[in-house]
Amino acid sequence: MIRRRACKALVALAAAVALGGAFAQGTPRAVVPQQVAPSAWFVQGETALGSPANRNFISNAGFVVTPAGVVVIDALGSPQLARELLEAIARITPLPVTHVVVTHFHADHVYGLQEFRRRGARIIAHRGALEYLNSQTAAARLEASRAELAPWIDAQTHLVVPDEWLDGPRELVLGGTRLLLQPVGPAHTPEDLVVYLPAERVLFAGDLVFRGRVPFVGQADSAHWIAALDALLRMDAQVIVPGHGALSASARADLQLTRDYLAYLRESMGAAARDMDPFDEAYARTDWSRFEHLPLFKAANRMNAYNTYLLMERQAR
Repeated sequence: MIRRRACKALVALAAAVALGGAFAQGTPRAVVPQQVAPSAWFVQGETALGSPANRNFISNAGFVVTPAGVVVIDALGSPQLARELLEAIARITPLPVTHVVVTHFHADHVYGLQEFRRRGARIIAHRGALEYLNSQTAAARLEASRAELAPWIDAQTHLVVPDEWLDGPRELVLGGTRLLLQPVGPAHTPEDLVVYLPAERVLFAGDLVFRGRVPFVGQADSAHWIAALDALLRMDAQVIVPGHGALSASARADLQLTRDYLAYLRESMGAAARDMDPFDEAYARTDWSRFEHLPLFKAANRMNAYNTYLLMERQAR
């Protein structure tokens, strides 16, 4: 019965995604929940860089409705978006949001946290984020966002310290619904968490999985990221909610695409670093044809390659 209902939800989801693509250019995407399983929903951000025009709605968030309350996974990229998410949840259930699980502390996933804190939700994250939260980098990023993403990020927007820090796996049971909170970092970030709903085989993967677009690699430990994806491939997920992009009903294929991209970066840039080839020359001669059709390739790939080149250069010493 659960699988039949989930299949119906996937059909409805496909229609919703198609409608989402029909918004006129310049019209902000609405925060519209899409049901992916009997108890699970998600909202899908735009495939774009954060801007005032899209309100920094560039990441996904999910939620699971239980008989005793709602568990939200990630808080979106501005307080306004979080308020809209709370309003959307209230149209589905009168139950309160009791917990918010943070998959990682990148700005597009956490600037809405203060709205959930205001409503009394308990915020859970991995302790690996503690250093970042107390860093000058986090403060500088917030200050830049107030300038670049105004009016959605402003002087009242602030970083929120979780109520509960995880040092290892955690089983969260609410109203008889069992969620597995599994640390998988350092990968995309030191604090990566995934959330698995085993009864319905739904995995909220955070930014370990970027579906249909080039990942943002940044300073990530790509070797550990690949190892984390290998671990996710061994899980029995039927549906994956990625940190960015559309729902994945082809879990293995989408995990594999992210994994293959990271592995290719390491292979191509690692060879250049070992041979002490200049980065510009190495980048120009690398065959990017498998990935260059993906959204945000031009915006992200060169930076990803350069950061991987520096990483592999350090490891080759």
